[in-house]
Amino acid sequence: MNPTNPSRPTIIGLTGSIGMGKSTVAAMFAAAGVPLFDADAQVRAMQGPGGELVDAIEAAFPGSTNENGVDRDALGQLVFGDRDKLARLEGIVHPAVGAKRGQFLADNKAAELIVFDIPLLFEGDGHKAVDVIVVVSAPAAAQRERVLARPGMTVEKFEHILGLQIPDSQKREGADYIIDTGQSLAQTETQVRALVETLRAQRK
Repeated sequence: MNPTNPSRPTIIGLTGSIGMGKSTVAAMFAAAGVPLFDADAQVRAMQGPGGELVDAIEAAFPGSTNENGVDRDALGQLVFGDRDKLARLEGIVHPAVGAKRGQFLADNKAAELIVFDIPLLFEGDGHKAVDVIVVVSAPAAAQRERVLARPGMTVEKFEHILGLQIPDSQKREGADYIIDTGQSLAQTETQVRALVETLRAQRK
């Protein structure tokens, strides 16, 4: 894709490993006036109370929902380690997210830039749908400290999650731009705003 094509928005693919500060950086892009599509937030809404995917998931995985929508722990236990069940779940969720993303693109077709927040951009095919890849990164020690401070997190869980993700070093190699969050929030926001101005200038 051509990131300087003025006939449509430049699509920024925002990604980063666990604990790197991607959600914080995504909020900074939104604060800078860049429309943000957060796939995880869309999934949470569609799986929440009254969500449009609740009935389909209950039908496929009986006992995985309750009055609050999808019980993520119960669903996780049902699909964990079972590729067929995981594929069935993805067959329900991914098309719905794709439809939301298509609507988001239509709603923001006049924007200069838009951001797709894609946690597993490199692990899946997300990189094929974006013009510019932005990786959020921080020193490993900072990442570890942030993640282990989360409620319910253990060293074993952290190591397991890291094992499922492409290493930060490889993500950095595949990035067009890197946002370093191993510093103050103000410094990180300065990087984000500078990048927004750079990408807007490239469209001129």
